[in-house]
Amino acid sequence: MFNQLRCQVVVALTILVIVPHIARAQDRPAPAVDAAAGWVGFADDGIASETMVGAALRWYVSSRFAIGPEVIYIAGSNHSHLMMTGNATFDLVAPINSRPRTITPFVVVGGGVFQTRENFRTETFRSSEGAFTLGGGVRVAASDRVTVGVDARIGWEAHMRVNAVAGIRF
Repeated sequence: MFNQLRCQVVVALTILVIVPHIARAQDRPAPAVDAAAGWVGFADDGIASETMVGAALRWYVSSRFAIGPEVIYIAGSNHSHLMMTGNATFDLVAPINSRPRTITPFVVVGGGVFQTRENFRTETFRSSEGAFTLGGGVRVAASDRVTVGVDARIGWEAHMRVNAVAGIRF
């Protein structure tokens, strides 16, 4: 009798411990990879316009908060930039049953490194400095796994950017 009761208590406690973790995991959207392309404007003697492409990963640590790396390549004449940041993204609306809403506005902040490479006739100059970005945008669900959207950010090295984003959830 005592062993049977003890087994029932162990099973009940196991269920009480495991089920909330399973439910919490189900509340989080699946990880996603985003590809981006767009425009970057650098503060100079005006605005120096350049083209950017990049990719980012998002792992959701809660239903609305994601973290992950981002790599951006910016092409200019006789120079290029590489920006690598760790980003934190907060979706302003919660998903429904672990699936993103049709329209999801978000804010994003990132910090990392900004590298510049300039090509001169006789040599190549490289420099690196700290970087950050801050901004937001909107993602629209094109299907259960695919999203498209746009975001705009400001950051350091002093720049602003606007880009289109296409993403896929795993």
